[in-house]
Amino acid sequence: MRTLERTTDGVPVIEMMDEEPVRTKGLQRVFAVLRVAMGWTFLWAFLDKAFGLGFATGRNVETGAIVFGGPDAWVNGGSPTAGVVGFALKGPLKDTIQTVTGYEMTQAGPQVAAWVDWLYMGTLLAIGVALILGIATKLAAIGGIAWMATFYLTTAIWPEHNPFLDDHIIEIVVLVGVLLANAGRYYGLGKAWQRLAFVKDRRYLH
Repeated sequence: MRTLERTTDGVPVIEMMDEEPVRTKGLQRVFAVLRVAMGWTFLWAFLDKAFGLGFATGRNVETGAIVFGGPDAWVNGGSPTAGVVGFALKGPLKDTIQTVTGYEMTQAGPQVAAWVDWLYMGTLLAIGVALILGIATKLAAIGGIAWMATFYLTTAIWPEHNPFLDDHIIEIVVLVGVLLANAGRYYGLGKAWQRLAFVKDRRYLH
């Protein structure tokens, strides 16, 4: 709760205003869980691609064998984006993205510019950590929405098993809810974060 002082005909009036956009404990818990779940989705993608933990990265496609920390891991020189840019893109944006990312096919396999991997991995890490902790939730949610929209438009449109709806769209809706609910304030560090001097009056940092 916070108090705002205003005047009516010169007479001060104390007005109580609730800072919580979601006022029921049940929904606050739901939005907190959704926020952390989406944060873990991004953070796990970063960890798996960075260290080759054997899920989306570090698994032999043909045999299913797992090679933890193998050559596909980003820390060992693998590219977390080259495979997608080279083989998974479809739709009208394919050529544009391959041009922008500096994609080329070499004897060693698909290659993209180094900045593409750094941008992708850096934002995955930042979005994941921010959502899990509940800090800068609005920016993190917007970043997540941007990536999900990009994945949908470049790799999933149109979905194989549905006319238009797939998990990327559902996750976008979840992130919109997290954004509108100011969900970092629930069971996270959002309240303390929003009281910091350099954050308090910059609502885009909430």
